[in-house]
Amino acid sequence: MRVELGPRSYDIHIGNDWLEQLIPHLESFSRNSRLVIITDANVAEIAGQRLLELMQSRGFKADLAVFPGGEDHKNLAAVQALTAKMVELGLDRQSTVIALGGGIPGDVAGFAASIFMRGIPHIQIPTTLLAQVDSSVGGKTGVNLPQGKNLLGTFHQPRLVFIDVNFIRTLPEREYLTGLAEVIKYGIIWDADFFAYLEENLDPIGHREVDCLLHMVNRCCAIKAAIVAQDETENGVRALLNLGHTFGHSFEALTGYRRYNHGEAVAIGMACAARLSHHLGILTTQDRDRIVSLIFRSGLPISFSNLDSSDIIAQMQRDKKTVGGRLQLVLPTGIGTCQLCADLSETEIALVLG
Repeated sequence: MRVELGPRSYDIHIGNDWLEQLIPHLESFSRNSRLVIITDANVAEIAGQRLLELMQSRGFKADLAVFPGGEDHKNLAAVQALTAKMVELGLDRQSTVIALGGGIPGDVAGFAASIFMRGIPHIQIPTTLLAQVDSSVGGKTGVNLPQGKNLLGTFHQPRLVFIDVNFIRTLPEREYLTGLAEVIKYGIIWDADFFAYLEENLDPIGHREVDCLLHMVNRCCAIKAAIVAQDETENGVRALLNLGHTFGHSFEALTGYRRYNHGEAVAIGMACAARLSHHLGILTTQDRDRIVSLIFRSGLPISFSNLDSSDIIAQMQRDKKTVGGRLQLVLPTGIGTCQLCADLSETEIALVLG
């Protein structure tokens, strides 16, 4: 499928067990300039060396640059080390970065590409469900500051997104479920039929059947491509993709990025958003219960513990989605529909955090 952005348009290719099919798509990139695969230590062992050898065997001048895995290393220090490595390897303005891995390598590599020599091309090869259905598409890059998540970043669209769902079958269960939270998000914000599909197919989804993986990735990418084409830099409809994220980023930050991974925090955030919508009278009891139930039955958390509501709200105020000091929250108004709410009081928010 295609992400239509005028001169920045690009294709998303989705298949199963077809990594070698990447090579024909690289032919449009100059063989005279270097390519660097940026990934983390975990993915380097699983796929980094394999991809490097594949590319080198086909005549590409490719190298591998590895940084430590985990949210603790999604920072400027990692970017500085990677860009220094890119200089050492002899990359120039015609070179290409290949971001291989989950959301963290994708964000860090994309950010490095966006600032190296004022911006060079990059390709996203996501290896986790979360990255395949969400973070690899749309051009958002970024790193964290101690004060909050993704506070430094750019919009830098990839030249290509290449997805092999076979990677998903190798993920630890917890890593698979964190991506499933983002899958559920797309049903809540955009597609009631897709939400119903998830409700009805939790067993084969849980067993990671290939047909289910392909359907989930295809549908989520199609929705994201349509949203990004309408609103590339998040001035309107793209904000809906943040459902549960303002809550979730707060849960992550307050627990030092150690208690909850991203998807778990977003899952709790979506449950909080559904409860808040119901409290405000814009979501029916039935739809609230369907949202919370699907999250829970998928194996994801729907509540947090040992966090003070005032601390959560204070951290939410630091989120980059605040405008003029006021929180902006995406709230569901039904299955498949959401709206952006900007005039919520702290008292109203605290009611669902008690």
